Order: sequence, then structure tokens, then C-alpha cells
Amino acid sequence: MTDPAPDPVTAWRRIAGTCVLLDGFHALKHAVRFGAEVPLAVTADRRATLALADELAPDVRDALAGLLTEVPEPTYRSLVPRPHPTAVAALAVRPSRAAHLEKLAHIPRTAPVVVLDNPRNLGNAGAVIRLAAGFGATGVVTTGTLDPWHPTVVRGGAGLHFATAVERLAVDELPAGPLFALDPEGDDIRGVKLPDDAVLAFGSERSGLSAELRARTDHLLSLPMRPQVSSYNLATSVAMTLYHWSATGGALGS
Repeated sequence: MTDPAPDPVTAWRRIAGTCVLLDGFHALKHAVRFGAEVPLAVTADRRATLALADELAPDVRDALAGLLTEVPEPTYRSLVPRPHPTAVAALAVRPSRAAHLEKLAHIPRTAPVVVLDNPRNLGNAGAVIRLAAGFGATGVVTTGTLDPWHPTVVRGGAGLHFATAVERLAVDELPAGPLFALDPEGDDIRGVKLPDDAVLAFGSERSGLSAELRARTDHLLSLPMRPQVSSYNLATSVAMTLYHWSATGGALGS
């Protein structure tokens, strides 16, 4: 006689503290698409979720069908801090830090590493990870106290933490490669070709680049900006810089 399937609530509470929370259908879709290990996934409406998969992610529809357990909506809501409109949540195993560090350190690289120097806003960090994954960046590194795997960051990244290497490092631990830092006093980025092995650093939303990172910088670059406009959003700055890299010869990662 086979043992009954474990109760999903009991299983969730047993592993939640050691796993990454995936909020919503799109986070789960991306995590599965990029090879995440997902021990548990729940939905308040299995039929609707699989219909969404048929429409938006047929490549992982069968995988999702094998993962999803339907639970009553009140049960779903009890498992997550902020219920998602798609009523889907999952727990994923965080990728190996050692594997990420090896990927970040590998030379030659085919795409830059993005560094967020002492970022403060969790949502901004998530947005950067999402767009860096879209451009095929080698990874996103944060310095300072912000945890790039915080649930709010993962939510903002829509599960795309699993598509690139995301880690927190000290400034003196940053990957090798020419370090280009964005600063209003730098050279206009439009006159510079960014190499594939570049390390692209962006200062915090409030105080800009730290003195420690500035001291290690090889090149200061500035983004084109109309006079009297004080700054761009952090994710916008990263997007503009990665687009410049790709538009001047950088090959998007596969």
C-alpha cells in the first residue's frame, strides 16, 4: 500500500524557510523554463492556470501540469504574504552560490556583469534582474546590505533570477574585467563601445557610486540626458546601458 501524498500545506511550511518563493504564474513559468528545481507549486484554480499555460507558455505546460496542486483559495492565501492575481505560488530551490560565483568569474565572458552598488529599493533590484536576464547578461551582483534573493526582489524579477547568476558580493570580490561605472561626470556612453567582458556598475538610487567602487573604476560613463533632468530610474539606466552594449556589437546570450 502506497503512502498518501503529503498535505501541501504541511509540505509548504516544512520547506518554505529554505526555498525561494515564486509569486504568480509568470514567476513559476520563468523558473521552470530556466531549469529551477521546484519541489512544490500550488494554485487556487488548476484549470485556469493550465489554460494560461496553453496560451502563454506551451513549452512548459506539461511540466506545470505535473507540478501544480490545487488548493482552496483561502489555503492559497494563507501561504503567501501578498496573493497574486493569478493565484499561483511555488517554492524553488535557490541555485548554488558556488556555481554562480564560478559563472561570474569565468573568462572570457560573452556578456557583461551588472553591478548594483549598495542598492536600496527592492523593487528596483528585481526590475534590473528581469531586464538583465532579458539581455542575456552573465549575472547581476549587488554590494551592500540588500539581499538580491529577498522575496520582493524575486517578485519584481518575475522568476528570472533563475536565468542569470544573482549574488551579493563585496566590492573587492567583484568579477574580473574592465569596470565601467555610470556617473553624471563620466564620458558620454555613445562614444564608447562596451566589451562583452565588461563589469557595468550603477550607484545607489540616493547617493550614487560608493567611494570604494569609484576607486576601482576603470572608466566613468554618463547617459545622455536633457539639462535640468536630475536622473533616471535605476532600471532605466541599466536598460539603456545594456541596450547600448547590444546595439554596438554585443551578442545577446542564448
